[in-house]
Amino acid sequence: MPSNKILEEKKQVVEALAAKMQSAAAGVLVKYEGITVSEDTELRAALRKAGVEYTVMKNTLTGRACDIAGYGDMKQHLSGMTAIAISQDDPLAAAKIMKEYADKIECFEIKAGFVDGGVLDTAGVEALAATPSKEVLVAKMMGSLMSSLYGFAYVLQAKIDKEGDGAEAAEAPQEAPAEA
Repeated sequence: MPSNKILEEKKQVVEALAAKMQSAAAGVLVKYEGITVSEDTELRAALRKAGVEYTVMKNTLTGRACDIAGYGDMKQHLSGMTAIAISQDDPLAAAKIMKEYADKIECFEIKAGFVDGGVLDTAGVEALAATPSKEVLVAKMMGSLMSSLYGFAYVLQAKIDKEGDGAEAAEAPQEAPAEA
């Protein structure tokens, strides 16, 4: 039987992880087996750069944190060596980076994830990773708005050019007799 001190430490770890999960924009569970040190170092650097927290933790502790955070459905994916990546701000960052590494590293696989209070399976996390970033979506929307405005401006300019030629032709004979 573990001592009270160890139980209290584990309880604090679970509560801290649950709080992070509750306040997070999204998170991803991955199978953390067979990855080399260099691959792990590269992965952790990419996650840090994106502002994603990456933790390898015991499945029992992660499972309890999932229950507290309201993601109890993720517990079924907690087997083997599992790591969790939690993104506080960007709901796509963790999924995109984990998907990139799952494609590069054969033994590294996505198990599940969560976003907006819901649990995602592997296919859901991969679909989330395929979603363009906010900046790309905003740029596409602005481009479509601008193309409509440009089209409208071209139509107006064509109308002005057409009427402008007719107006100049009608004004020309009136000016000629006034000069004579």
